[in-house]
Amino acid sequence: MNPSVAEKVQKLVGNIEQVIFGKREVVKLCVTGLLAHGHILIEDIPGIGKTTLAQGLARSIHCSFNRIQFTSDMLPSDILGVSVLNMKTSDFEFRPGPIFANVVLADEINRTPPKTQSALLEAMSEFQVSVDGATRPVPRPFLVLATQNPIEYEGTYMLPESQLDRFMLRVEMGYPPNEDELHIMRRKDPHKVLENLKPVLTASEVRDLQDCVGDVTVDESVARYMLAIVQGTRQDEHIQLGASPRASVALYEACQARAIVESRDYVTPGDVKTMAPPVLSHRLLVKSRGGDLVSAARERVRAVKEVVKNVPIPV
Repeated sequence: MNPSVAEKVQKLVGNIEQVIFGKREVVKLCVTGLLAHGHILIEDIPGIGKTTLAQGLARSIHCSFNRIQFTSDMLPSDILGVSVLNMKTSDFEFRPGPIFANVVLADEINRTPPKTQSALLEAMSEFQVSVDGATRPVPRPFLVLATQNPIEYEGTYMLPESQLDRFMLRVEMGYPPNEDELHIMRRKDPHKVLENLKPVLTASEVRDLQDCVGDVTVDESVARYMLAIVQGTRQDEHIQLGASPRASVALYEACQARAIVESRDYVTPGDVKTMAPPVLSHRLLVKSRGGDLVSAARERVRAVKEVVKNVPIPV
């Protein structure tokens, strides 16, 4: 691998870790999603650092960033934009919404109705937005970082399966280790650190890194290993609905991006084992669902890990 590529990726990871302590694996997953042209759903309890992580990633890149605080009264036009009549020219002018940014933080995405949630679908899957009969491309690179609180139900709307499938990765933050939490306690306000965080990559450099992902070597045996895991989710007796071919593509590309994050130009079975749960778990329906989103998510992750455990590792 080109040393400059590995150096840039490690610089990005290190910069984000200035605001997120003790979560190197979570940071690596987010960088993996960015390199693989994927979108990321960060799901965990309040106060765990979801928004700080998203802002740290956005501020580490010299590009446009918009935050959308989703609410129950939000309309699709609040996200996509709207055409307004210019009284001087008697023409309609399009005023772009916050979706037109390189990095979009969709904060508490489950607090807005399905109609507004679906306004993100076209942008996330096709990197374009259709408004008033005209199609407008979103800036590149384009990354949606959505956060979701899985323990509250009052005033929330479950993300539909079609929306979940547009996210390449589902990431859980988890509690920080003791020493890192002590550091967080003493730091108190993370906003000062965020304000002083300097970008380490330009948008052009991120696009170049994304272009390198397709050049990562995937051996035939490793590709078949990925496929066996995906097919295993369709055959497991505990899984009601297995992963789709779109999930196969997402796993393949995520593993290639993961190899770059690990400073390699080839994918290993270890990359596949690491990426299978965050890529596949939110795309499944398990037969024994838990009573809440947390329990259901854990059931899906457990099901994927069990499938991976039963698939022979290629030599």
